Amino acid sequence: MDAIQIIKKKREGSELSSAEIQYLIEGYTAGRIPDYQMAAFLMAAQLRGMALNETITLTQCMLNSGRILDFSAISTPVVDKHSTGGVGDKISLVLTPIVGACGVRVPMISGRALGHTGGTLDKLESIPGFRTNLQIHDIYRQIRGLGVAMIGATKEIAPADRQLYALRDVTASVDFIPFITASILSKKLAEGIDGLVLDVKLGRGAFMRKNEEARELAETLVNVGEHFGMSTIAWLTNMNIPLGRAIGNWLEVEESINCLRGEGPEDVLELSLKLSGEMIALADLAGSPEEGEEMAQTVVQSGHALNFLAKIVEAQGGDPAVIHDPALRMRTLEPQTVTVPLDISGYVSDVDAFTLAEIGNSLGVGRLVIDDKIDPEAGIVLHLRPGERATPGQPLASFYTRKTDQPEQVAHSIFDAFTFSKKPVDKPNILIDRLTFEGWASNSREHNLISQS
Repeated sequence: MDAIQIIKKKREGSELSSAEIQYLIEGYTAGRIPDYQMAAFLMAAQLRGMALNETITLTQCMLNSGRILDFSAISTPVVDKHSTGGVGDKISLVLTPIVGACGVRVPMISGRALGHTGGTLDKLESIPGFRTNLQIHDIYRQIRGLGVAMIGATKEIAPADRQLYALRDVTASVDFIPFITASILSKKLAEGIDGLVLDVKLGRGAFMRKNEEARELAETLVNVGEHFGMSTIAWLTNMNIPLGRAIGNWLEVEESINCLRGEGPEDVLELSLKLSGEMIALADLAGSPEEGEEMAQTVVQSGHALNFLAKIVEAQGGDPAVIHDPALRMRTLEPQTVTVPLDISGYVSDVDAFTLAEIGNSLGVGRLVIDDKIDPEAGIVLHLRPGERATPGQPLASFYTRKTDQPEQVAHSIFDAFTFSKKPVDKPNILIDRLTFEGWASNSREHNLISQS
């Protein structure tokens, strides 16, 4: 085969055969096809589109580029969860110990912050001593023993995805649904899991800002996941506003600990319990997602979920004491507080997730390129969220940073992310719609419970 002819074929809008896609992926992974040819293919595919069969083949080739974990010796189904990324998204930190305490086996491979979305690995590594770079044999041992591992992708797992994502990141081809699907599912399938729960974000702070795009992504992920024999369920969730009150790595760990005590923000708890219920049901430990949700609620109320997070931390080299007493992790940054102006009285009607994510990155929360350094203590805490009353002089938000000598500018930017109303405002819905292989729960692709900006 000839890479040039394959690129030309895709440029002209034709569907590629499985053999042609395999030739490209194997050749690129082996170094026979250079970056400039693969970049040309990426752009041709993004402009001309890819059929579902092409997406399935791309996923298969990326999966086969590395090692696939095998948990067939475990008697119960192995299940995982994946989020498409958002602002303040700490759900994995809350959900994983909940389902682990219920007996679900979870080999959770997560990523790092890039762009405006936070990274689970960065949050975990803000816990003193926590190691996310486990080797394959360590992963097997921990899943057999504890039942849960929270890790980064090893070099053996889907190496084609690692190479392709780096190239996509610098060729404006990150937000293409077939590429997103293949990237997510090649890694999840490589975990050797039987079931997957997807949290597909929709709104200003998500990759998918339009309702139709987010639904198409969810549908593609579910269709491809089910094609590979993996039970796959997706929830469409609201990412117009940040999730919870904390944006930042250690700040989000603290908020997750509060959630596991049953004291965290309502939206984080609601989404964590809902997705936990789905996972527990997929693992055949509950007869329905609703029953699974009740089990999840029970382990939170009993304290078992918080204790299980401490066990995960200890198993991966971290200090479990900080889970029970977060104050043991000494804070070196003091908060700087933004208050409600004296001429404003009423209710918070909106908070722009994307704006706050950009501010957070400027404070040291995330990274624009993979080599950027992050500050685990940096971040923003929202004292007021949509639907809550705002009175003059009341704390609106606090921020933590070492990166600026002009805090007034940061404070002004944070204030600009808020919108106020004289009249009471309903709290926004976090859950929008549920998708299984049978279709959307709403029975309508136009169903949308949040306003689009």
